[in-house]
Amino acid sequence: MSTRQLRRQARKMSRHGIQPMMVINSDSQVPDMIGVLIARWVWRYRSELAPLNLACLTSLAAWLLHTTHPGWWPELVGVAVVTAAMLLRFGHRAGLVRRSERLYAALVAVFAGGWLATATSAGPTSRPLPQSLLVGGVLLSVPWWAHRRRRARVRVERTLTAWPEIAESVGLNGSRVMSAVVDAWGWTARMALRRGHTVADVIGKLSAIESALGTRPGAVRIEPDAARADHFLMRVLHTDPHARPVPWRAPDIHSIAQPIPLGVFEDASPATVLLLRRHALIGGVVGSGKSGVLNVILAALTACEDVVIWGIDLKGGMELRPWVRALDRLATTPEQATRLFRDAVAELDRRATESGHHGARVWEPTRRRPALVIVVDEYAELPEAATAYADSIARRGRAVAVTLLAATQRPTQKAMGHGATRSQMDVRICLRVRERRDVDLILGQGAFNAGWHAHTLDAPGKFLISAPEHPTAKRARAYLITDQGVTATADRYAVHRPVLNPPHPAPDPNPDQTPDKPNGTAPAEPTPEQPATSKGRLWEALHDAPEGGISVARLIKITGMSRPTLYRRLAEHVDAGRVVQVRRGRYRAASPESDDGG
Repeated sequence: MSTRQLRRQARKMSRHGIQPMMVINSDSQVPDMIGVLIARWVWRYRSELAPLNLACLTSLAAWLLHTTHPGWWPELVGVAVVTAAMLLRFGHRAGLVRRSERLYAALVAVFAGGWLATATSAGPTSRPLPQSLLVGGVLLSVPWWAHRRRRARVRVERTLTAWPEIAESVGLNGSRVMSAVVDAWGWTARMALRRGHTVADVIGKLSAIESALGTRPGAVRIEPDAARADHFLMRVLHTDPHARPVPWRAPDIHSIAQPIPLGVFEDASPATVLLLRRHALIGGVVGSGKSGVLNVILAALTACEDVVIWGIDLKGGMELRPWVRALDRLATTPEQATRLFRDAVAELDRRATESGHHGARVWEPTRRRPALVIVVDEYAELPEAATAYADSIARRGRAVAVTLLAATQRPTQKAMGHGATRSQMDVRICLRVRERRDVDLILGQGAFNAGWHAHTLDAPGKFLISAPEHPTAKRARAYLITDQGVTATADRYAVHRPVLNPPHPAPDPNPDQTPDKPNGTAPAEPTPEQPATSKGRLWEALHDAPEGGISVARLIKITGMSRPTLYRRLAEHVDAGRVVQVRRGRYRAASPESDDGG
């Protein structure tokens, strides 16, 4: 081998962290070779030999303590008991997630500490200490050898050791493993690339990496490193963490200014999104879980005290009708949808005018000045007249807290109208799609080449989310809320839903009547000599109302009050405890004994 070749080989070894070494000894090379082989073997199987190593260290410590400090055995017993208690109480912080793992660690601590204390006092060779160490060590080693996480860690270590050969086979020469972490579902490695390579080169070789690692298709995730362009994260899943649906739990939020929980990512972190002053688009094929994601969002919005929700469901109300008690309006026909959007634009203009008069640049939602969210199921079914209003809302609605939330199968330019509605969607939630080009339709041009592979999602509710706080492709699964959960949530929050102040002309939101029915023109504001009489008629109507309450539309006819005045009077009665809101838009007196109408 020439000098030039030797230098080249030395540089190659140096890049892989190997430094040349010269060993000078006697003429025989056999002892050094045997020592190197033994050391390499011990290091390779260090996980399997961990119980033996622990037994040897315990025996050595017992011999030293018996020789120097044989009276320390009470302290050793105390240390063993405290260590076992700490493992049981705080073991989860050290990675011992399961209770069985914490119990096993505590048992090992008690056995090793007890044996060490006894051997310190009596000597490690005193009978039957050697025999008990042998028997106890073997019995306690069986769970260690059989533990799935230890075996997985060994497989990962051997895979990472072979990474240089794997990288060469897939065309990522020069890449190396910087660190790796093993969890319950697989492992995650932080990788460094050769100069000139980027994460885009890795994403393009994703299938080849899965083949080289011997995993199932779709088991490898590639994520860019936000700090460096020549680094990336590679996650390999041996078990799908989202194989089963994730049960829904009522979110602890009270304002649209708080992030809304949608589900969980594969690393168990929460998938949340902020909808205030952002329009959102949900896309996916039939059966991918769009309605489930909508239900999760609606469940969170109904819990917010500063949001009014309008719904459009052109499938006759099949999807949104269970929420009707919590919705301020629900349109189920093209005509109703157009009228709803027209009223939303009027509300938008009113808010813009009011904000301009007060010099406010943005509308801050409160219970008396709530945000308005318009939820549209199957946006592609909207008539052309409605999409024109929707385009205006998409362009101008953010500053005044009028938000558009649209769900559709394929958000093509034709389906979304010919305006800029789709381009104004800051939040994109993509469920399973059939074709690769649909990924770019939902998430934006170039999303597929950047690693957003929604066509590989394999279960309803699995999704990718693109938002300012979610710039990289991370798979998540939405919470599963049952029909009973929808009904219970709508009933729970229907009584305390806010209203537009002043309310925009809208139908009485009575679920027993046709949604979005026109209600005519509200009576004029009462004159100064009318209030006492109007208030008396209001209290009399509330006092005589049936158990199911009396509707707002009926109260307007009886009292002659305008809708804003009526809502104000009702709010005063409710705050004073004289009146209860039975359900959305229906009120009655709190009790027969109440006779003061205020």
